[in-house]
Amino acid sequence: MANIKVEKLIGTYIEDQEIEMVERKGAGHPDSMCDNAAENLSRKLSLWYLDKYDTILHHNVDKAALVGGRSEPKFGGGIVVEPIYFALIGRAACDVIKGNKIEKVPIQRLAREAITESLEETFRYLNLKTDIIIDSKIKPGSTDLVGLFDYRKEIPLANDTSFGVNHAPFSNTEKLVMGIEQFLQKEAIKRIPAIGEDIKVMGFRQNKNIKLTIATAMIDRFIDDIDAYVSIKNDIIEEILNQIPKIIDPSYNVDVDVNQADIIKKGSIYITVTGTSAESGDDGQVGRGNRTNGLITPNRPMSLEASAGKNPVSHVGKIYNVLAGICANDIADNVAGIKEVEIRILSQIGKPISEPLIASVCILPENDSSWNNIVHEAENIVQEKLTNITKLTDLFLHRKINVW
Repeated sequence: MANIKVEKLIGTYIEDQEIEMVERKGAGHPDSMCDNAAENLSRKLSLWYLDKYDTILHHNVDKAALVGGRSEPKFGGGIVVEPIYFALIGRAACDVIKGNKIEKVPIQRLAREAITESLEETFRYLNLKTDIIIDSKIKPGSTDLVGLFDYRKEIPLANDTSFGVNHAPFSNTEKLVMGIEQFLQKEAIKRIPAIGEDIKVMGFRQNKNIKLTIATAMIDRFIDDIDAYVSIKNDIIEEILNQIPKIIDPSYNVDVDVNQADIIKKGSIYITVTGTSAESGDDGQVGRGNRTNGLITPNRPMSLEASAGKNPVSHVGKIYNVLAGICANDIADNVAGIKEVEIRILSQIGKPISEPLIASVCILPENDSSWNNIVHEAENIVQEKLTNITKLTDLFLHRKINVW
């Protein structure tokens, strides 16, 4: 048995707290662009290693340099005058000894492909030939860490001392922030093509009143003038208001602001050429955006770990954050009498990832629930997930798990 400790959560239930804040950065936000590309590179590297060497070699490609460019948007369509610079940074096994010769892993090509693919699947109007410079700064890995990293072991050894944190279930505010960003990105954008992919949703709840502040980069080619811009903003707000009752309890009062920094009388508005603020000076980095559950939640415990791009076999900074979320959701969904679950899992470098130093499970029970049953069932769920922890690797490789 792993070291699992279940205790009662001390504190106020999230829905009973007077103030709650929740944020999500969409796929076109510069930080999410970095997360997406880094995770794509880890996936491509892992599949390359498996194909060539039947094992996943050491890599951590969890850094990036996204330097904003300079653009001149205008009604009807502007131009990017200074391209965005985007490079992935990290360490990976680049030279592989096979037989009596050294084989080179095409790491720089794979990195550029990873960035290109992630941008192509995100943006409709970012010209990869003129609007962005794609680069790679991946270097050979550290020898001592490589020594700990062996995919052929039955249970890999943790290559860091770190912790993973997550919670369940989502609050109404969390559901709303996630739901509205996804709605704008996947549905509303089809009806309102001026919506750019760089969308940020900030939710603020005070008691039963929620304020959504939404920033969406508008695409200039679809906007004829200032009146058209205002009309499109109003259309977006109407779309959002119509969607809200499909996501949360109608007892909440929700107010929506879109592009609140606009000064319409002065013509100061949020329009872009490409759909991302990265074109006009907004920089990005891996790990500065959403946590592995897709949100930024200051009312909840969080890890500052940059999970995207870390190897999917032994890096607990990635695996434990995801595992904590899987455990928390399983407990919240399947154990009776639970209002809220918080999980923290701590590793020790060099120890099997299935044997954390501690898996701390904090549960807020319903009144009159059976605490003994809750403890027993929660322990069994966490133990089962730890026993099968290596199955997460394939889920990462086949995009069954998102980390941002």
